[in-house]
Amino acid sequence: MALFKKKNYIRINPNRDAVPTKKGKPEVPDNLWAKCPNCKHMLYTKDIGLEKVCPHCSYNFRISAWERIAITIDEKSFEEWDDDVVTSDPLAFPGYQDKITKTQEQTGLKEAVLTGRATIKGQPAAIGIMDSHFIMGSMGTVVGEKLTRLFEKALAKGLPVVIFTASGGARMQEGIFSLMQMAKISAAVKRHSDAGLFYLTVLTDPTTGGVTASFAMEGDIILAEPQSMIGFAGRRVIEQTIKQELPEDFQKAEFLLAHGFVDQIVPRTQLRDRIWQLLRLHSLERWGADA
Repeated sequence: MALFKKKNYIRINPNRDAVPTKKGKPEVPDNLWAKCPNCKHMLYTKDIGLEKVCPHCSYNFRISAWERIAITIDEKSFEEWDDDVVTSDPLAFPGYQDKITKTQEQTGLKEAVLTGRATIKGQPAAIGIMDSHFIMGSMGTVVGEKLTRLFEKALAKGLPVVIFTASGGARMQEGIFSLMQMAKISAAVKRHSDAGLFYLTVLTDPTTGGVTASFAMEGDIILAEPQSMIGFAGRRVIEQTIKQELPEDFQKAEFLLAHGFVDQIVPRTQLRDRIWQLLRLHSLERWGADA
């Protein structure tokens, strides 16, 4: 009958190392292990580092906007812009406002993009960072407004723009208002470009839908993180439309690089240096050797 007796299990405690409980049972901290979505290895979380890169296959885990800031820009140099722009509910979509509130509490973000000014190894730039943890980084009216203002302020201040994209596309709860942001942001990109200012996009996993169909692919130079999914329509939709089976690596950054849609794939651990090089190069071209 011992087979059916209740066994002593280890209880998870996210805040402490393994220590005996009051009843003498050990406790183990949570989030010690993570499974790589690409190579399926179980990883000790300390081994993936601050950049969160798999040591076996170099897969780049999805990270939050604040984590991106921590590994990319100079410490304490980020000045957030337009954090007072708040999400409305233009279509009175059932449960939408509750979803926004809940996601804000979970992520600590007000919306799916952070925008502002920062320096990267001393080079100033206007920065936009999308966060897939906020309703899959979907683009609604606030995301569109903040990115449009980012380009407008960069134009006024003579700054280059760097945007890290991460999105599932347009936000369905806002319907046509969401789709309108594609043209709105693209117009701001054009005005920024006409002034001779530099625009760099960094495509991260995933970059899809209306974001891909607009500002994500409009950069003067387009970088991508390894193995990022990048595309417009879903794989199954395309296969059903063209009645063909797509290659296994279709919509991966490496596939897009081979077909000329991406300029370079840069590992996350090297992105900060590469962005700095490109910002400095274009500031030299615009302002001369003393820039």
